[in-house]
Amino acid sequence: MTVALLSEIIARAGDMPSLRDVNNILRLDLLAKLALAVILGGAIGLEREIKAKPAGLRTNILICVGAALLTDVSVRIGMIDGPPRVGDPARLAAQIVSGIGFIGAGTIMQGGGMVTGLTSAATIWVVAALGIAIGAGFYVEAMGAGILVTLVLAWLGRLEHRLRRIRRVVQYTLRTKPGTTFADLRETLAAQGISVVSCDTYDHADDRTFELRLIGPAIQFEGIADRLMARGDVFSIHGN
Repeated sequence: MTVALLSEIIARAGDMPSLRDVNNILRLDLLAKLALAVILGGAIGLEREIKAKPAGLRTNILICVGAALLTDVSVRIGMIDGPPRVGDPARLAAQIVSGIGFIGAGTIMQGGGMVTGLTSAATIWVVAALGIAIGAGFYVEAMGAGILVTLVLAWLGRLEHRLRRIRRVVQYTLRTKPGTTFADLRETLAAQGISVVSCDTYDHADDRTFELRLIGPAIQFEGIADRLMARGDVFSIHGN
């Protein structure tokens, strides 16, 4: 190998872009962030999709990727012209936290005395937090939190379901119209799977008050107040 050939090889090697130059041009680090956001958001979204929840696979992936991208832009936007940094990099990320509330609120619904969608809203919020962590470069923290969130959603739901089926004893005070019969109230309660352990009745000039001791699955008590109020002859309900 001649000296001229060696000189030519060295000259060509000097013209080749470095790994840092390639990264600055193609933003490989941002690509890695977005890929991690897809993985973590997808893992949580898949669990939601399997359970047929409002915010499923695509929703959680898009939220996590969007939060990661906005956070990365927030960190870099003040250093476009190089250091020192101009502005506060946390301002754009802070708007993600407040803005995600609008999406979360859309998944919460109330009807039949029950509020649904709270877990989906909380999931959306925490997925956005994962995206922020990824965009800021906290990969280990994001992965650890993502694994914990997936485990909570996948496994603690079963425990929560069992707890809600445990039988509870609740005391209710019902203020009703004069002449309201206990048999009618008991029929409404029995239709919801709730049994009456004891009942004390007190008549007044303007109402009839029932002191009830009830027993039934915990989940059944979530909508029983609205069921009783819908009868039209119940003025108020107080429980403990």
